[in-house]
Amino acid sequence: MHAWFDISAGVAGDMLLGALLDAGADVTAVQAAIDAVAPGSVRLESSAVTRGGQRATKARVRVLVDDPPHRQWSSIRAALAGAGLDDRAREWALAAFGRLADAEGRVHGVDPDTVHFHEVGALDSIADVVGTCAALVALGVTTVSASPVRLGSGRVRAAHGDIPVPVPAVAELSIGWQVYPTPESGRVVGAGEAHARTGGPAGAHHHHQHDAPAETTTPQAAGELATPTGLAVVRAVASACEPLPGMTVASVGVGAGGKDFAGWPNVVRVVLGEASGVAERGMVEVRANVDDLDPRMWPGVLDALLAAGAADAWLVPIQMKKGRPAFTVHALTGAGAHDAVVEVLLTRTTTLGVRESAVERTILDRTWVDVDVLGHAVPVKVGSRAGTILHATPEFSAMAEAARASGLSEADVAHRAQAAALASGLAPGAPLPPA
Repeated sequence: MHAWFDISAGVAGDMLLGALLDAGADVTAVQAAIDAVAPGSVRLESSAVTRGGQRATKARVRVLVDDPPHRQWSSIRAALAGAGLDDRAREWALAAFGRLADAEGRVHGVDPDTVHFHEVGALDSIADVVGTCAALVALGVTTVSASPVRLGSGRVRAAHGDIPVPVPAVAELSIGWQVYPTPESGRVVGAGEAHARTGGPAGAHHHHQHDAPAETTTPQAAGELATPTGLAVVRAVASACEPLPGMTVASVGVGAGGKDFAGWPNVVRVVLGEASGVAERGMVEVRANVDDLDPRMWPGVLDALLAAGAADAWLVPIQMKKGRPAFTVHALTGAGAHDAVVEVLLTRTTTLGVRESAVERTILDRTWVDVDVLGHAVPVKVGSRAGTILHATPEFSAMAEAARASGLSEADVAHRAQAAALASGLAPGAPLPPA
């Protein structure tokens, strides 16, 4: 199951959570995940509202304790590590809080471990982050992508005074993502579900997180449309910034923000579905330059990358500084195999780090058909589109094995395999045979 978030109107943690609840996530399972991290501290509620004339679900976090403690990122990390969460939900939540702490630490020039999440804001963030990650798991989501994001315009009041939009932490979190401002026509037309916990993003050492954007100091401007928590979650779970990918849609959810704008609905949408098999989005290319690995090791590295789940792996010869001959090793991977692929590059090569970039690939429908060559079954990889064969290629390793067994050359066996494929109707332009 793939989830695509439409964050073209902005994003906040409660908007993501509301969209997933609206799409059918079990609120009991989501509440249980939140309780595993912050037991007895918050209650998740949801209700139907309208934004820009559209129905949406508003997620709310009710704080149940009178004097919640301040929390550092280090203490939240420990709570997540020890909580009874699904492993994928825990991984996503740790990544989201890690990005949030790194952004705040960079903005204020402090160690991310010392960034404080204040009182109610800490519980809001835990509920929004953990709840969103648990909701994705509850819906069976394995891969995520999202649209470009609108950050807003104007200025907002924060702990240290009047600051421009995007606020510093959001600006940090947006690095590497496609962003847009918002036209000045975005005026607030009603408080609607006005956020009760307003305030700017962080002051030095402290992160005052809220479930809705901060109050704008320029009423004719849209103000803050993307909050640090919302964008941190997107950057943690989404492997690509892209338009709606090809999929068979299973459900759609709409999550409401705290304000109602004139000009566009203040919502986040999520579209859930299965990939169509023609367009495969959300891929990541991981690569590293290596100039000091014994060349005899490279075949094993490429095999290990493919075994780890990479969709493809290859080498490109390059020349590095001081004229050194080297290779760039590339691996194409989806979100599910990303960590394992990176682990291979870091442990099986001499690189000290890897670079990554989001990519898209358009693929043909693919299937395998066995043909008989000298008594050996040789698989033929068939690429097709809309039921018509475009390519049919016998698998070389099987042909090589047949050549060894028969005593013929690999070239002879390849000719025989191609002839057998054509005789079986596996020719370009022919209809794809029944399964």
